[in-house]
Amino acid sequence: MKNLSVTTFIHILFTLVIAILVATFMLFLSWDRDRQKIDEFKRYQLISLTFLSNLQLSPDREDLKALYTKLHLKPVYKKRVASIKKKIENGGETIFNGGSKLGQVRVFNIDGTHYIYIQRMSYNLMLRDNRPKSYFFETVVLAGFFLTLLLLLLYLAVLRKLSPLKTLYKEIQRFAKGDMQVRIGYNNEDEIGKIAKSFDDAIMHIRTLSHSKNLFMRNMMHELKTPITKGRIVVEMLEDEASKKILIRAFERMNELISELAEIERITTYGFEPTFEYLLLSELVEESKEILLGSADLVEVEIKDQPFMTDKKLMVLVLKNLLDNGIKYSQDNHVKLLTNHEGVIEIHSKGQPLQKPLSYYIEPFSQEEKRSAGFGLGLYIVDSILSKLGYWLDYRYEKEEGTNIFSIRKERRKVKRT
Repeated sequence: MKNLSVTTFIHILFTLVIAILVATFMLFLSWDRDRQKIDEFKRYQLISLTFLSNLQLSPDREDLKALYTKLHLKPVYKKRVASIKKKIENGGETIFNGGSKLGQVRVFNIDGTHYIYIQRMSYNLMLRDNRPKSYFFETVVLAGFFLTLLLLLLYLAVLRKLSPLKTLYKEIQRFAKGDMQVRIGYNNEDEIGKIAKSFDDAIMHIRTLSHSKNLFMRNMMHELKTPITKGRIVVEMLEDEASKKILIRAFERMNELISELAEIERITTYGFEPTFEYLLLSELVEESKEILLGSADLVEVEIKDQPFMTDKKLMVLVLKNLLDNGIKYSQDNHVKLLTNHEGVIEIHSKGQPLQKPLSYYIEPFSQEEKRSAGFGLGLYIVDSILSKLGYWLDYRYEKEEGTNIFSIRKERRKVKRT
């Protein structure tokens, strides 16, 4: 029950209430039908005993008239008795037949009208049941109808009241997917309106923060580029080759960091869409080796060439980062890129297994203390790109061979992020 949506819960609740109401009404109809039959039987039994006992005393006209009034009966004129008897013979339904040694009483139903025929020696009376009609059944039916209608109106009113939640949910989903231009407009002052307004305020605040962050990142990267370039030029003038080499490497690492930050900002920006095209895996591998900055000879390739529908620039960057990580952290400074029997791309490198789950390393600036050669952005960039391309980064460790294996899979496996 706790996982049911509010709308589904309301559907179920009102369906149960209406079903119970209908079942109760059907039970009432059955009970009322039986009650009417019992009441009818008792009435005609009373009429039978009363008339037969009173006719024995030879009542006069006034006495009979008093009985008619008391029992809500009306005598049928003699000229109509014959036609009524004919109707009884042609299709009258006998609904009561009783009497005693004093006489016999029978009740017939003709087109909804009940006629009572009393026979006793010299008395042959044809009476019409003139009891006032009870509207109890109709009243209950009308009350049930209005109650059902009221429940339906309440049901529709509740659904209409909750309908803005669907719109709010869709807008939140859009925002969750990165659409920073979402605005939630709901002007009512009820609880949903307050939630919508609070969320809209939060969106505006996050949008402002995001804009400030992007502006800061761009300004920072722009400002850093100038001193790094100047420093690089000055370093080239140094005569001490050892110091020169260290400084050049430091400036290169700074440039790498700026490039990685720029790539992260571009990929994670809402509205960024990869440019998909059919490419051969061998082409992607060769281009990724070309941008490894002199480390291409450390990569062993054993692939079964196959076409890929992907963004060339982004997938090359993914392979480059995985190969670069493999080289940096492997024990022999070598890495192997291959495709397994399923056609999945795998990067193998000798070394110690990761000390924490993969989810830890795909967060920005996450790395183990002993692995200080990078900034902890490589796997974060890889994971961000693969999620855009519809792939998933997986990891396993082969203990027997002492090999770390990163694979690029099409089927996304659920990894619990920490």
